Amino acid sequence: MLTDQAGELALSAVLPAVKRAAGAVTRLVPIPQPTMMVGPGSSARLGQSIALLGHRKILVVTDAVITRLGLAQPLLDALSAGDTGFVVFDEVTPDAPIPLVEKGIEVFRREGCDAIVAFGGGSVMDAAKVIGAAAANGRSPRDLVGYFRGWKAPVPLYAVPTTAGTGSEVTVAAVISDPEKGTKLVVADTRLVPRMAALDPALMTGLPPHITAATGMDALTHAVEAYIGNWGTDFSDRMALAAVSMIYENLPVAYAKGNDLVAREKMALASTYAGLAFTRASVGNVHALAHQLGGRYHTPHGLANAIVLPYVLRFSVAEAAAKLAELAVRAGVARREEPEAARAEKFLASVEELNASLGIPRHLEALREEDVPDLARAACREADTNYPVPRRMTQADAERLLLALVPEAAPASPPEPVERRAAPARKAVRRKAVRGKGSPRRKAAAS
Repeated sequence: MLTDQAGELALSAVLPAVKRAAGAVTRLVPIPQPTMMVGPGSSARLGQSIALLGHRKILVVTDAVITRLGLAQPLLDALSAGDTGFVVFDEVTPDAPIPLVEKGIEVFRREGCDAIVAFGGGSVMDAAKVIGAAAANGRSPRDLVGYFRGWKAPVPLYAVPTTAGTGSEVTVAAVISDPEKGTKLVVADTRLVPRMAALDPALMTGLPPHITAATGMDALTHAVEAYIGNWGTDFSDRMALAAVSMIYENLPVAYAKGNDLVAREKMALASTYAGLAFTRASVGNVHALAHQLGGRYHTPHGLANAIVLPYVLRFSVAEAAAKLAELAVRAGVARREEPEAARAEKFLASVEELNASLGIPRHLEALREEDVPDLARAACREADTNYPVPRRMTQADAERLLLALVPEAAPASPPEPVERRAAPARKAVRRKAVRGKGSPRRKAAAS
């Protein structure tokens, strides 16, 4: 026990300096941004543009649902009209498991493809990125796990997101899963950013409310963690704050009225802004915990983020109070002249209320108490080695946060931070309703 405590103290002393140095480096790394096409019909316009680029044959990576619904047909028709060959690989499943990615690589090589279009949600885009990197480097997906593991740039990649959440159309990373070990693996390289992307809100109008909710809260988590972390820049802060404002205004509308093209387009843009923010500033403890839940229980990533977010924000409130207070103003749930602590509390309350209005559960049914120590250990390792968090989680902290998510042991409200430093007392404040909210039942009926 004493050895463990000594190790924790040593790590706590060293990590801040290491992460400050890493943050200084990340500010200097050039990150490309794709050419963006935005608006109804932009996916077809992207197809027209790709057809002019002289590719021999395109691998269109997607999933079976998108094929069945015919969502990609306008883009495929545009490729055909431009005499550009293509083959559709529509076998992507959630979490992009390695065997499936390997199958996509085989199709790419067998068909003689030289470019990829990712048409779908986060798993589709992650699979497409790794297929492109592995095909260009002649390596297996496992060999590419980590940072900048490929000598050659991936093959040209173009993206059409069909959900507003992951921001993968502008990010440098891809997350795939190892079904044998029940873990998620990250492939990161600035060259994974697509060359062009289309944000077509018409593709998102048919999303079920629960998918709209989970992906929207995924985007919110990206923006919030990018903003409250320690690697923010002026650019990433602007992107994060804009994303939070747009999500609070438009997510309730998109959830209640799925065919609202204006709300869908603004959510697509908010997701992209949040993606730009965390690509530069990284994420934090929410993702460290959510990745473990996804790897162990196959919980959809956006849903896991949404469930975990209120708990981690309360855990971090003392260290991130000023930034949480600013988020409250940008979210429209507090006035700037209110005390900082009151504004921070209002933002925390608004996240809880937004989750409730979108039907997000407070606890994870799949989570088992006996799994908590291992999940906590993996989450701490991920956060310690990757994320510039405002407050570091110890093993005990992570276990307490996870135990709060277990249905049988869950308290009525998120727990107060544990082992926290003394902070100014917060005044009780009335929770202000998030704009545009109604009950989950009325919203589902309206959809």
